[in-house]
Amino acid sequence: MSYVFEPAPVPTIAVADSDDLVPVRRIFCVGRNYAAHAREMGRDPDREPPFFFTKPADAVVMDGETVAYPPETENLHHEAELVIVVGTGGRDIAEADALSHVWGYAAGNDLTRRDLQSAARELGRPWDMGKAFDRSAVIGPAHPASRAGHPDKGFIRLTVNGETRQDADLSEMIWSVPEVVSILSHSIALRPGDLIMTGTPAGVGPLAAGDVCVVSIEGLGEITTTIGPRG
Repeated sequence: MSYVFEPAPVPTIAVADSDDLVPVRRIFCVGRNYAAHAREMGRDPDREPPFFFTKPADAVVMDGETVAYPPETENLHHEAELVIVVGTGGRDIAEADALSHVWGYAAGNDLTRRDLQSAARELGRPWDMGKAFDRSAVIGPAHPASRAGHPDKGFIRLTVNGETRQDADLSEMIWSVPEVVSILSHSIALRPGDLIMTGTPAGVGPLAAGDVCVVSIEGLGEITTTIGPRG
């Protein structure tokens, strides 16, 4: 038996201070996990059950790369996020056991075609074209939890051309890392290499060609993305 087409390369993210790579299986994203961001998006920040959407694994972009301004949008937005790297799979994971399934963490930037997302939301349609487009998941080097611990507080910031756009604390997340892992695992079996982008704080905003966007998270360093001309 042979493949009809050559199999696609395995998407990967870097590991901090190492030549190793994390193979990426799936990317899950938590919607509206900071109260202030929920308000700026016109939503109720009350502690309703979290919802999830996905990005394709091959949407991953590593630190330092240039991302072309994507097609079919006039309103590309940045969203700084803490990213969970799942190391041990499981289903129906108890909240008390959730951190034992986490291999590590990374800084991320959930690039969003906001106009397409907003139009889909108003029509009750899926967000895929607004969220799951090519090169939409900027994810920096992963830091093993064995070294970085399990961050539940500390700054999360984003700057564009040196100007601070987002500045919050991880402790402001509505749903904590153990809760997110547990809740998601009750809906779908998690596997090693799954990534979970945990939501963004307030201050999301537009990016233009030539912009340099930097996400920094306490204890996880920073990642830089340059927005190139329209692709």
